[in-house]
Amino acid sequence: MKINFQPIKIISLISLSACLLACVSQDIHKEKQAPTPQFKIEPDQKHYKFSRAIKPAISVPSGAVIEVFTEEASDRRIKPGMTTEAYRLIDWTDFGHPLAGPVFVEGAMPGDVLAVTLHKITIGDWGWTDSSPHFSYLKKEMGKSHLKTYTLTKDKNFAQFSDGIQIPLSPFPGVMGVAPDTDEMLSTIPPRANGGNMDDPNIVEGTTVYFPVFVEGALFSIGDTHAAQGHGEVSGTAIEAPMHIIYEVNVVKPKHQIKEPQYETSTHYAVTAFALTLDEAAKKATRYMIEFLVSRLGLSKHEANMLCSISADLKIAEVVDGNVLVAMHIPKKVINIQ
Repeated sequence: MKINFQPIKIISLISLSACLLACVSQDIHKEKQAPTPQFKIEPDQKHYKFSRAIKPAISVPSGAVIEVFTEEASDRRIKPGMTTEAYRLIDWTDFGHPLAGPVFVEGAMPGDVLAVTLHKITIGDWGWTDSSPHFSYLKKEMGKSHLKTYTLTKDKNFAQFSDGIQIPLSPFPGVMGVAPDTDEMLSTIPPRANGGNMDDPNIVEGTTVYFPVFVEGALFSIGDTHAAQGHGEVSGTAIEAPMHIIYEVNVVKPKHQIKEPQYETSTHYAVTAFALTLDEAAKKATRYMIEFLVSRLGLSKHEANMLCSISADLKIAEVVDGNVLVAMHIPKKVINIQ
């Protein structure tokens, strides 16, 4: 659905880091002015895999603002108030995260970067978390699966976990990604170079995420929305909840290409890296940050390595999705990014 669209030119930048879109406060309790959506992805326009062969739901120009409604991760297999006993009977055959999209972004070509800014994230009225031997980090120690559901209301900024325990809400999309350069229908469960199931709780409202583009049009999708999650997501799930998201897409013509997604919040610039092990992912993230600092600030590799050691932080995003994901953050004030 198109609404009063005014075209915005493709961004052409000297370097990726110069493409700094306006970030807003990450305090979810304050009302924010989000731009008016020009396009809408309907609830039934969803898919469950990553592939360049998936037909786009809509086609938009660079600069478009898009509105989506995302399902929680189970795609309604789980119901509000469901018991653990009923949950254990669910058939998870052919599971895939329900993703809104794909979005074909005009002008996006392989080697470009797609900048996605999360302008507004609104949580639905319920959510769930499970602990199971299938996805928990401590698989063999968990025994039978257990389920917890929550009632989420607009007048509360927390989920009631149990008597005396309240979980502050900080919503974000667990899955964001562009299409990989393959016709194969890839699972949505592991993160990859195209993004995917990154499960990074820092990618909240106001964040801009930069994705390397692998196919014409980028074919961006979003879903698996989380109302709250710790770093690691060690039970295999967050507070999985349906949400309404308003986001913006911009095509970036970078001087230096990126290999995996990067992002910036109001305070930090971050690189991400997936791998089979935390050690490998942490090394890749460190390497990517060094490369970024060398290109952004003109530092030598040794200087960039030292700056990472004294100012940057390695952060585990998730450890339960086959591939793990590690991010490295550096304060923007340290590297003079406004």
